[in-house]
Amino acid sequence: MDGTLRDDEVHVGGDARQRYYDSRGYGRPLGGNEVAFSRVEAAHLLLRGDLDSVDGNDFRAFLQESTGNGFASRFLVYADLRERGFYLSPDREGWVSDARTDSDFVVYPRGSGPWDDEVLYRIRVASERETVPVSELGDTVLAIVDEESEITYFETDRVDVRGTTDHDVPTDLSGSLIADRVLLWNPPDELHGKSFYGQQMGGRDATGILQLSLVEAAHLVAEGNLSVDGGYEKIVERGEEVEGDRFDRRLLVYRTLRDRGVVPKTGFKFGADFRTYADVESVENLGHSEFLIRVLRDGHEFSPRDLALDVRLAHGVRKRMVFALVTDNERIDTWLSVTRLTP
Repeated sequence: MDGTLRDDEVHVGGDARQRYYDSRGYGRPLGGNEVAFSRVEAAHLLLRGDLDSVDGNDFRAFLQESTGNGFASRFLVYADLRERGFYLSPDREGWVSDARTDSDFVVYPRGSGPWDDEVLYRIRVASERETVPVSELGDTVLAIVDEESEITYFETDRVDVRGTTDHDVPTDLSGSLIADRVLLWNPPDELHGKSFYGQQMGGRDATGILQLSLVEAAHLVAEGNLSVDGGYEKIVERGEEVEGDRFDRRLLVYRTLRDRGVVPKTGFKFGADFRTYADVESVENLGHSEFLIRVLRDGHEFSPRDLALDVRLAHGVRKRMVFALVTDNERIDTWLSVTRLTP
């Protein structure tokens, strides 16, 4: 059976509707028995030998003619998902009822197809060499095609990060700003032992001195629990001296997490800004942290390689990677969770 290219779609007549759409979920009906295929669908049918030609072109000629605009990556993802037993459609007007501009394909649950209108995944395709705007992620599966044509899938979701930690933090604390930290001299044990602020100097051989990071100290000063010479402004000034406006974004995220009942601690050893604990009763009975948090501007564009590194590391230490996206007007626009997915 042969197809004809019309307005970037391949039209096929005869018994095409029964042969392709009704039985195997390819294309979209046009009326009668005629069906329209997207270019990737037509290429897949040509590869399988289920379509003889398009305007006289076999698979090789059609593929060479269709290069550009990410076609090769989209074709590889389409073929991979078909091999995994899924039916899928282009995510565009006329093909699905609620088309979106931030995805390439709509994938249906196994056993379902375009006639059911039940969506399992929306797929955004990218090659490993292109950047992906963070605005195009969330409620989407990102399919990355690497230089050897292998495909890695990442599930991206907008999440609500909250916890249940709730302690009465001691007041009337005083500390000294020294370099890039604040030291507290003989503070109440519960400040660290219950509320999990700071790190004791001397470790197990505690000296009674508690070391606070600048974000911890700024938060406690802002909440009225801690006094430091120069106050909140001095701590923020020191933070901006050592890390620029990145400090302001990290401080915003830190304070928001604390307000939501989540305890953030440094995530440096994991390559993140914070690791988080949702339910802290005491440091002695501390469980594993759940999330790794990286703080980014809301206009950030991901390098697929960097994203893969972040997610792989989080998975390797049994945590979930979450990106906190901060707007220019100091608001957290999105908490974006990214995890590996095997469709």
